[in-house]
Amino acid sequence: MTADQTVGVSSEIRFVLDGRVVSANDLPPTTTVLEYLRETAHRTGTKEGCAEGDCGACTVVLGSLAADGSRVGYRAVNSCIRFLPTIDGCELVTVESLQAPDGRLHPVQQAMVDHHASQCGFCTPGFVMSLFALYLRAAEPDREQVLEALSGNLCRCTGYRPIIEAGRCMGKYPPPTNWSREAADSAGHRDGLLAIRRGASLKLPGFHAPRSIDELADALTNNPAALVLAGGTDVGLWVTKQLRELPAVVYIGEVAELKYLRRDAAGIVVGAAVPLTDAWSALVADFPELAEQAQRFGSPPVRNSGTLCGNLANGSPIGDSLPILMALGAELELRRGARTRRVPLEEFYLGYQKKDLEPGEFIVSVRLPPRVPRQWVASYKLSKRVDQDISAISAAFVVRVENAQIASARVVYGGMAAVAARARAAESALIGAAWSRSTIEAAAARLAEDFQPLTDLRASGAYRLQAAGNLLRRFYLEHGGATHPTRTADAAAASASE
Repeated sequence: MTADQTVGVSSEIRFVLDGRVVSANDLPPTTTVLEYLRETAHRTGTKEGCAEGDCGACTVVLGSLAADGSRVGYRAVNSCIRFLPTIDGCELVTVESLQAPDGRLHPVQQAMVDHHASQCGFCTPGFVMSLFALYLRAAEPDREQVLEALSGNLCRCTGYRPIIEAGRCMGKYPPPTNWSREAADSAGHRDGLLAIRRGASLKLPGFHAPRSIDELADALTNNPAALVLAGGTDVGLWVTKQLRELPAVVYIGEVAELKYLRRDAAGIVVGAAVPLTDAWSALVADFPELAEQAQRFGSPPVRNSGTLCGNLANGSPIGDSLPILMALGAELELRRGARTRRVPLEEFYLGYQKKDLEPGEFIVSVRLPPRVPRQWVASYKLSKRVDQDISAISAAFVVRVENAQIASARVVYGGMAAVAARARAAESALIGAAWSRSTIEAAAARLAEDFQPLTDLRASGAYRLQAAGNLLRRFYLEHGGATHPTRTADAAAASASE
């Protein structure tokens, strides 16, 4: 009998911690990994700060086995909003795991000490674990890699310079006796996770993790009121901040058919269980203009847990992926029971927190059409800080210009209404007109027909409307003028008048 066969439908959560299999049972399914570590395992190195995935004090590293069992991939995640059952079959690494048996510190920890990168120490374990995840994939990271790795960690007393220096220098220390890059890729880690890989689904009271899309469809047909859980980067806050009692949870993270990324003649298809980290990487490969948006979408721990389709399913009016996917003409594949259908993303949102989603229906994937020639793409975000902040307004533009005339235009804003939406009046002012400043000004003036934005703590309605027009002007300036390969109507007119 194989290991897969011995681990069937079970009420026991199993994961690997410090080389041994840990079993957890009789815990509520919404118990977070942080709660388990501190209250059950008594590993208090992992801290609770914000309890919403912002400060990074709770950061741990999760190792997940590749589908073919060939390797283990390690990524930093926020343990404060990650439900314990979702790490079933994974390897959990905490700050206590890094110290060698003889007491020597890991190079990441030693670098923090040597560069005086800690004062009160409360945030330090989270910084260490974010840097440790970087250490495993980059031998000698540069400053930008360190900054991105730490974009989800907050420190209020040390200052970031010594922490950044520690991150830049951690690869210069002798390899550790445990948790070197080579050791992390060893057969021992793979074998440990293979031994607990399930052949059937995990079932707990109030929690079900189907292992196939048919099992998922059946589960939701039988219980259409169940909550579909992907990465939990939003749902986790319902528990930790809003103290909500969740209905039965159906977790999609073990459904193999939802973990695929496919690129073909019809475009890019992103399955519902694909983490944001991988989804954004695929989008940026075809649309390099989205690199900044991808980097500013949450933080690495958030992107490592959250999913692109989860962001779409949530449907927040300030969801940063919605405007650009809508502008690119994205389409959702939905399934209920054995029936599937496709819905353009722009038609999916019926109102604030209202979606074209029937009871028991779930998102299978999102598809983006392939890029077309002479297509200009941009996505912008305005927020109070650069990293990991909620948008006051976001905008996306997909415009095709031929012979200095606008052949097509899709203009989408988030944060301007109850849902992310196209600016139809502004689009009509653009399509067929000259690619010129006067056209842009006419389109910007018509934004007031498309939106009547509200005022809240992030921005006033007047600011949002003015900023929306300014983002359209920014798009024009970045894609216009005599310096652009396509001469604009403004440039041609100026040349003719000379």
